[in-house]
Amino acid sequence: MEPRADDEGYKDNPVNFHHRHFMGEGMEITVPEVHMVVAPPPRTTFQKLKCRLKETFFPDDPLRQFKGQPCGRKFLLATQYIFPILQWGSHYKLGHFKSDIVSGLTIASLAIPQGISYAKLANLPPIVGLYSSFVPPLVYAVLGSSRDLAVGPVSIASLIMGSMLRQEVSPTKEPVLFLQLAFTSTFFAGLFQASLGFLRLGFIIDFLSKATLIGFMAGAAIIVSLQQLKSLLGIVHFTAQMGLVPVLTSVFHRTREWSWQTILMGCCFLGLLLSARHVSMRKPRLFWISAGAPLVSVILSTLFVCAFKAQGHGISVIGKLQEGLNPPSWSMLHFHGSYLGLVIKTGLITGIISLTEGIAVGRTFAALKNYQIDGNKEMMAIGLMNMVGSSTSCYVTTGSFSRSAVNHNAGAKTAVSNIVMSVTVMVTLLFLMPLFQYTPNVVLGAIIVTAVIGLIDIPAAHAIWKIDKFDFVVMLCAFLGVILISVQEGLAIAVGISIFKILLQITRPKTVMLGNVPGTDMYRNSQQYKDAVMVPGFLILSIESPINFANTTYLKERISRWMEDYEADDASKHSGLEFLMLELSAVSAIDTSGVSFLVDVRIALEKKNVQLVLVNPLGEVMEKLQKAEECHNLLRQDRLYLSVGEAVASLSSSIKPRHPMSVV
Repeated sequence: MEPRADDEGYKDNPVNFHHRHFMGEGMEITVPEVHMVVAPPPRTTFQKLKCRLKETFFPDDPLRQFKGQPCGRKFLLATQYIFPILQWGSHYKLGHFKSDIVSGLTIASLAIPQGISYAKLANLPPIVGLYSSFVPPLVYAVLGSSRDLAVGPVSIASLIMGSMLRQEVSPTKEPVLFLQLAFTSTFFAGLFQASLGFLRLGFIIDFLSKATLIGFMAGAAIIVSLQQLKSLLGIVHFTAQMGLVPVLTSVFHRTREWSWQTILMGCCFLGLLLSARHVSMRKPRLFWISAGAPLVSVILSTLFVCAFKAQGHGISVIGKLQEGLNPPSWSMLHFHGSYLGLVIKTGLITGIISLTEGIAVGRTFAALKNYQIDGNKEMMAIGLMNMVGSSTSCYVTTGSFSRSAVNHNAGAKTAVSNIVMSVTVMVTLLFLMPLFQYTPNVVLGAIIVTAVIGLIDIPAAHAIWKIDKFDFVVMLCAFLGVILISVQEGLAIAVGISIFKILLQITRPKTVMLGNVPGTDMYRNSQQYKDAVMVPGFLILSIESPINFANTTYLKERISRWMEDYEADDASKHSGLEFLMLELSAVSAIDTSGVSFLVDVRIALEKKNVQLVLVNPLGEVMEKLQKAEECHNLLRQDRLYLSVGEAVASLSSSIKPRHPMSVV
């Protein structure tokens, strides 16, 4: 069909026209206005690279605050950026200090017993847990950007470090070497964390999906709790393995070592701690009951042991703890020798886990108080905190969820609460160490069980099951891997399955067939919108993924299947297939293989007398198609449209009906 001769301007611009009139076979068809697809403005390779790097590494544009500022102001802003305490410290008020003191003292009452408990969980001397609750919070208060994050040892990182190092070094036979490896692992954990922040590679930790973390945390919580059966039952000879089966086997093979005195005391204090936790969960205003319960338990149990000489009746105690502040440990770091690979691997895994937990906790409470934290600055702060800690007798630390929740509920205003907590721990280290000599290990085990039981999030697991079954499988694999194999293998399995899911989405992109919503010019997924109808002569497909070398073969096969289904559909027999239309609005990128894919599809369709039509190719896609010489036929103005509605309206006039139409 040819346009009318009086249609001025058609030859000059065959696409951008308004109400073109086509005559043929006794009928006149009016075609509405068609808008041109505009190519993006030209950019040099350097400009493209600069834009891509900025979006990858600097999505938050941290340098925008320096634009248009004098040199003195830039220096001040840079100093405040590196040391956030200078920014909020200049606006600090007395009212804030009152709230921070209360918060700091409250979390200190929780941090002291937890620090001792988590150090034992990591197979380290209990005093190291207190050391790790003194120096790291001071460093974070200067460098961190969160107002609510309470810093110190955490259960999961302690468990991972203790289990990984214990696989090659015995903490009882070689305690000094084990301590050296723990400090060195902490240094590498901090180095890795700080490097991620400095190089702005925080997106790496995003590979730990929510499903992975929920399954991992639940499995680790069970393993941690099972490990405490040694203390809760009074067993002396306990397995060094972490799996569910070895632990339960060790428990029931050592029934002769069970101590009824220890079991009775453990049940009493475990019940006390769980009851306090339950009360605080039911009534958040009574958070101080749960926060103070661990310290109260330590005091009561210590007094009981001292009063009745219980250490001589089967109840083991911590023993004498060293007084004084953190001794330097730089000389204990080992950067050579046969254990270098072990400490690097341990530091890497504990660094990732603790960093993920710390940033997640910080973002959670920042959202509750409607402020933002800088993820990269947090990574550098946590990393430097661990590097400094490794040279001051501390092992890996991060933001603790339980202590941060207490800190938030106690009304903390700034990071000064961490400083108050640190000063309280300092006083304890200097003057109160003899009081912990008779603290029973069974109470420390009860404190750990109470702390980690909150990591088992059953409602979140149920929500994942309802929303995404594949995510539930990932979560289940993480959970079972941790409790049946080991902590690090379980995490590796879950991450591997998550990456497989991503690869599956890349190599098998979603394609849907579009139909017209009656009474409109909108085209939607025909499976989602049941009333959407097919347009005779058109097969309209939407590709909802970038097109690259990994998925072009699948897309060819999928399009062939769509065409076979169209031809086999009796409802479409009133008109043969004349146009295959690809809606590319969701195709954000394309590579050379993708360009070749479109060319191959066009050639294959032409052999079947079917025309390929492209709809709304985005900037990068359009730019690459323009540069490919073999794509010139793809970019013909009568095969390139801005919307599906305009394309169908424009091309419908060229479809020849199978049966003659009578014109009244």
